[in-house]
Amino acid sequence: MVYQYIAFKENGNVVKGKLSATNEETALHLLDYAGYRVVSLKVLAPLLSLGKLNARMTKIKPQDIILFYRQLALLLESGMDIISALEILRVQSASGVMKNVYTDIIAELRAGNPLSKALDKHPKIFSALCRQSLRVGEQAGGIETILRQMADYMQRELNTGKSIKSALTYPIIAAIATVIVVAILVGFVLPAFGNLYGSLGVQLPALTRNLIAVSTFVKSNFIFFGTIIGGAILGVSIYIRTVPGRLAFDRFSLKIPVLGRITHLKELSRICRSISLLFRSGLPLTEILPLVINSTGNKAIVKSLETVKEDMFKGDGLSKPMMKDPLFLPMMVQMVKVGEETGNLDVTLMAVAESYETESKDKTDALVAMIQPTMTIVIGGIIGLIALSMVSAMYSIYGQAF
Repeated sequence: MVYQYIAFKENGNVVKGKLSATNEETALHLLDYAGYRVVSLKVLAPLLSLGKLNARMTKIKPQDIILFYRQLALLLESGMDIISALEILRVQSASGVMKNVYTDIIAELRAGNPLSKALDKHPKIFSALCRQSLRVGEQAGGIETILRQMADYMQRELNTGKSIKSALTYPIIAAIATVIVVAILVGFVLPAFGNLYGSLGVQLPALTRNLIAVSTFVKSNFIFFGTIIGGAILGVSIYIRTVPGRLAFDRFSLKIPVLGRITHLKELSRICRSISLLFRSGLPLTEILPLVINSTGNKAIVKSLETVKEDMFKGDGLSKPMMKDPLFLPMMVQMVKVGEETGNLDVTLMAVAESYETESKDKTDALVAMIQPTMTIVIGGIIGLIALSMVSAMYSIYGQAF
C-alpha cells in the first residue's frame, strides 16, 4: 500500500513524499525511524490502478485456493518457515491475481501478523470458516492439519457442485432444444401450412384446424405474450431480491417434489460438515453456529439456525432446539444428540454429512435418469402431434379432391 506523507525533518524543513508500507502503523514507524516528525499521512489512491482493476475482473477459482492450502501444508510439514513457503508458492503461481494475494500475505506476516489475520484482508477469497479454523489452529499449534482439513472440505464442496451441474447438463440442453423446436413449428411451420390449406379452400380435420388456430393466435399476439412473460420474470426476480421474497423462495425451493429433497439434503450435509470441521479444530459451538449461519445460502435454513442458536445460548444444547424444527431431519437430530452425549460431535456430524451427500447424489442420478426418457417422450409427442395433423390434412385434401 502506498502512503503520501508530509513531515518535518530534524532541521525543521518540511518534506513531502510517498512511502510503501503494509499498513499505517508500519508507515509511521518507518518515518519515525528516518527521523521525520509526521504532520499528515494518508493512503495514495490512484485514479486508475491496473492491478486492482485486473484483480476485480479476474475471479480466483476454488481449485486455486484448494491448491494453496495443500501446498502450504506440505511445505510447512517439511520444516520450512511460513514466509519462505509463501515465497515459493508466489514464484510458482501462474495466476497474476494469486501472486498479488501472496505478496499481501507475506507483507502482513513480515509486519508481525499471524496467517489468519493476513487472510482477513481477503474475505472474498478466504471464507470466514477457513480463517476462523486457522486462528484456532495457530493457537493450538496445528496449522498444517487445519490447512489439509480445509482443502478436503473445499474439495468435497467443489465435487458435489460439479456432479450436480454435470448431471443436469443433458436435461437443460434437452429442455432448450424442445422450446426451440416447438417455437419454430408453432411460429413458422404451422402458419405456412395454414396459409397453404386456406388457399385451397378445403375442409381440414379438427386437429389440424385447432393447431393452426393456436399457432396463428400465438404468432399474432407474440409481443403481448412476450411482454407478460418478461414482466412476470422481472417481477419475480425483483421480489426474490427482497428479504421476504428470498425467504419465501428458499422455503419453496425446499418443498419442490424431488428437487426440494435434493436441495434440502445438500444444505444439511454442508452444515454438518462445517460444524464437524470447526468443532474438530477446537472452536466452541457458541462461535461455530454464527460462522455456519453466515456461510449458509438458504434463508429458510438460516432462520431455523438462528432460532437454534438463540435456544442454545439459553442452555438447551444443540439437539433439543433442532427437534422443534422439521427442517432438521430426524437422522441429523439423533446423531447430534449422540454426539453431544459422547463428546464426539465432529465424528457423528461427519457421518451424517457423508450419508446425506450419498443420498443426494443417488436422488440426483435417479432424477436425471427419469428426465431423459421423459424429455424424449415429450419432444416426440409434440412433433408427432404436429406431423399427424399435417398428414391427416393431406389425406383430407386428397379425399376431397378425388
